[in-house]
Amino acid sequence: MESGVFLGGGGEGYGDKQHLALKYANRHGLIAGATGTGKTVTLQILAEGFSAAGVPVFLADVKGDLSGLCKAGSAEGKLHDAFAKRNATIGFDDFAYSAFPAVFWDLFGAQGHPVRTTVAEMGPLLLARLLELTDAQEGVLNIAFRLSDEQGLPLLDLKDLQALLVWVGENAKELSLRYGNVSTASIGGIQRRLLVLENQGGDKLFGEPALALADLMRCAPDGRGHVNILAADALMGAPRLYATFLLWLLSELFEELPEVGNPDKPKLVFFFDEAHLLFDDAPKALVDKVEQVARLIRSKGVGVYFITQNPDDIPEDILGQLGNRVQHALRAFTARDKKALRQAAETYRPNPAFDTEVAIREVGTGEAVTSMLQEKGVPGIVQRTLIRPPSSQLGPITAEERAAVLAASPMGKTYDMPLDRHSAYEILKARADEAAQAAEEAERAAADRPETGGAGDMIREYNRARRYDPTPRAKPMRKTASKPRSSRYSAPNSIGEALGQAVLKELSGTTGKRLVRGILGGLFKAR
Repeated sequence: MESGVFLGGGGEGYGDKQHLALKYANRHGLIAGATGTGKTVTLQILAEGFSAAGVPVFLADVKGDLSGLCKAGSAEGKLHDAFAKRNATIGFDDFAYSAFPAVFWDLFGAQGHPVRTTVAEMGPLLLARLLELTDAQEGVLNIAFRLSDEQGLPLLDLKDLQALLVWVGENAKELSLRYGNVSTASIGGIQRRLLVLENQGGDKLFGEPALALADLMRCAPDGRGHVNILAADALMGAPRLYATFLLWLLSELFEELPEVGNPDKPKLVFFFDEAHLLFDDAPKALVDKVEQVARLIRSKGVGVYFITQNPDDIPEDILGQLGNRVQHALRAFTARDKKALRQAAETYRPNPAFDTEVAIREVGTGEAVTSMLQEKGVPGIVQRTLIRPPSSQLGPITAEERAAVLAASPMGKTYDMPLDRHSAYEILKARADEAAQAAEEAERAAADRPETGGAGDMIREYNRARRYDPTPRAKPMRKTASKPRSSRYSAPNSIGEALGQAVLKELSGTTGKRLVRGILGGLFKAR
């Protein structure tokens, strides 16, 4: 265990022991295979091996099966005889059932200690990915983060971000001149996505106390590394939240840990289960970020192991960084499956004893095609390996057993109680209260002016919304008298004038004009 993690037996009769060298364990790895081929057990025995070697582990328990790491297996178990037979086959003579020091975490705080980060630490890129924002909405989100820094508005939880977006909307006209267009439609779209995230329980991710990376890199008093288990069975109902959180955690490890070069063993091993969720519909900027982390984080002593059904789920540039590989069976039912199987086989250093492509298709449950890095980081020759049995319990523990582990964990004192510090929400609320108080004082001062009677009383009543005058203010009358406008149809003073005006109106019309022309024409013809 001091020099490597024992995987199982390979070669002729499975008697050749296969190890993952600790000094190359930070070169990352891949565990792939179809559903039901044994990926979870492989993950479990790797976690046991790293823990026994004093290397802390972080993994996501997407099905609830890995909680058994905290409890020793039993000779009374139904698989004990099968385990004993396999141990004899692979020469695992010092096998013993054992429990491992486990710490349970949960984004929702139900099955483990709450895991939190702040909105500011998540950053606009990952948050935009989490919220599935458009380019315009992501631009507004970046403006909000910029304003948070410039105006000293800490973004700790979702209500801080929501309050800041309201303030941005109220000042959109002024902000657009400096930062570009800030539309209320984009702000509304972000607020709706935040509401969806809140309904999914994602608001519990943001807040304090935020997770300290040092708490993931602890060892037990006996020197074994802690196995940090993230309860992810409920979290998988929000796959984008799951993938974004793990990517954030990976990014934090990359940014905060110091350079250590090539250590004798990793400082932490990170298992990313259901890795395809990270890359589904991911923008190029995000894929580039993952590639950068995978390429450089090994110099900080962190090994990253992706677990997925098909190696084709991992982008090629990232797949090339994964030197330690455990390939369980792949099923080739379609043309795409056959192509993926052929490509997977071509990535291994060939073994003249068997055809790699055939082996990947034919290995049984609990068996895998493996290739581990050897001296100078050279990929080892591919082997058909019979995976060793786990020392811890195979399968989940009970709710009572989980509660007992949580009660004994020292992490509860740090993370179980939330903390709500003075942040953007409180600052903006205080500003709004001050502005409202100033407006009220100004109104009170206007109401207390010594003006009395006439227009002064009317103005005060109008300001207090007690009087409403629907008519607009009339322009002041000129003091000089003006002559009244003349009109052909001025108001009549008598019946005779009314009759005369009616006749005049009729004659001025079309019919009247025809009548006059007819009369004058007759007179001229008579001449």
